Amino acid sequence: MSEEGVPVLLYIYDLSKGLADQISTYILGTHIEGVWHTSIVVFGQEYFFSQEGINEYPLDQSTPPKYLYVLQGVFQSKTVLGEPQKKLTLGHTQVPQSVFQDYIRGLGTSTFRGSEYHLLKHNCNSFSNEVSNFLVGVGIPSDILQLPEIIQTTPIGATIASFLEHLTEGITNFRRNRQESPEFEQLNSAIEEARRNSLALEERRNVLNEKLARRERKKNKKKRRESKHRISADELTPDSGSSEGSSPGRQRRRVRMADSVEVISGNGDDRGGGGKLPSEVAEEFEQEEKREREEKKKQRDPPVVFKNAVDVQEEFDALVGLIDGKMTPEEMTSLEELHQYMLEDEGSWALGDGFLNFIGRLLNDKSLSEEASVRTLNVLACAALKDDVILLLHQDRREHILMNYAFDFDRLPLLQQKALALFMCNLFENLSSSEWMLYISEWQYCNQSISNIRVTTKVAVNSLLADDPELRDRGSAIVHNLACKEKMHQNKKLRRMLPAGAISKVFDDVAVELSMALLQFFNNSPPEEQVFRTMKALARFCQISSQDVPQLVQMIGPPPTKFSGMSPRVDEQIALVTKKLR
Repeated sequence: MSEEGVPVLLYIYDLSKGLADQISTYILGTHIEGVWHTSIVVFGQEYFFSQEGINEYPLDQSTPPKYLYVLQGVFQSKTVLGEPQKKLTLGHTQVPQSVFQDYIRGLGTSTFRGSEYHLLKHNCNSFSNEVSNFLVGVGIPSDILQLPEIIQTTPIGATIASFLEHLTEGITNFRRNRQESPEFEQLNSAIEEARRNSLALEERRNVLNEKLARRERKKNKKKRRESKHRISADELTPDSGSSEGSSPGRQRRRVRMADSVEVISGNGDDRGGGGKLPSEVAEEFEQEEKREREEKKKQRDPPVVFKNAVDVQEEFDALVGLIDGKMTPEEMTSLEELHQYMLEDEGSWALGDGFLNFIGRLLNDKSLSEEASVRTLNVLACAALKDDVILLLHQDRREHILMNYAFDFDRLPLLQQKALALFMCNLFENLSSSEWMLYISEWQYCNQSISNIRVTTKVAVNSLLADDPELRDRGSAIVHNLACKEKMHQNKKLRRMLPAGAISKVFDDVAVELSMALLQFFNNSPPEEQVFRTMKALARFCQISSQDVPQLVQMIGPPPTKFSGMSPRVDEQIALVTKKLR
């Protein structure tokens, strides 16, 4: 031990994963930065208190420590913490490690036994404060300790606190019963294997799609070069069937149409015929994707999209006027590619590998006007309706340009929020792009772990609870589209082992968050179309999270019957929700 002593750190985690910062004002009427879980780090170990008692993990352990995350429900009561949001040095201690270990063992058999845990009154932060006082003579920040009181003083806080306490008790009982079950480990292994297989398949599809896209771009660029040579020849030679000849513009249009027919008819592949894809692997992949799409279409509810919200020609022309003279030659090439894709229907193969960097500049460059980013997003909203937009989206899996921008949704001006919500809503038009919205693979952005599904959820919640009527309308559509995605295709063995209601691929992680936003939305007087979309979403979330969401509806309200009699289709959805509440 040095003369200064051993450093004592406080690790601070946000259990809401950023949700409190986003919607606490809407739900509670006051802003809360996070729902804090803390731990003490000293002597190379991390210590925290939960319903299991005092937990101890070495910092060099390959698997991060775990905690009880009540809002994730009884199907996943323990989950990986990941990186702390903050690390605070509390001071240095002269207490020997052996004395500290005796002290911890004493706490674990007395005031900090697992049975003494209370979500609001005697929790991980109480433990951190106690240990900090013992080691360095000071407690942890008061704002962390006072958070439960702040929540309970809000109009709805007492109700939420009661709900969380009840939910925590249910989780405790579930965990106790589950651990006695011989199928517990088998279930965990099956779930983890399913997740690994899902991620592996996702990556395989991304790689194959990118290879196909590159091959297709090279193939079609060659055709375009040949087309330009034919255009030049036609411009020099009058049309034999016309005394006045044909204009170059007409010749170009005629050649472009001929090229389109040639591409569609598939006149030859790399081996000289047959109209097949470039490789047998790609052909097998395409057949697999086709079968999967057909199966999913049978189960899919029609999404709510906005096909006529903007005019792509008008938006593109306005964008060109705003950025004219401000682009590099490479960016002008990308602008021409965007023109070919959106206005000449030449397919996503027209977009180069650096296209998304160009989009990133249009969205984020402060030297350009805000209108430029709005026009860009409106053009992308039209692109989202195309069935091959997924090839563009797959380019974003490295830099996450689109999703990082969307993650800052609540900091954007209103016009950009509306355009971004339109883009993300329209991405649900096609199965492949809607799947992309739900990817669970995480990356780091602004010191937070985020994923496509987390960003999509954030945009949905903020849009739904916005003051602007048009943005609320688009938010209701996104929530509807999220809730109405198809069910997970699980193997029969795993399906039998999962608890009733665990039918969703990703939504059991976000169903509670979205449901809380829906209940807040119901406190207003939305029009019938929005009530239908959101009530339908709530009915689906009651199926997906069959214990947590119904409890939330009963504890927080308003009752779904508030909208009874609005229309037969709304009444039908109310009946489905009410059935789950019994």
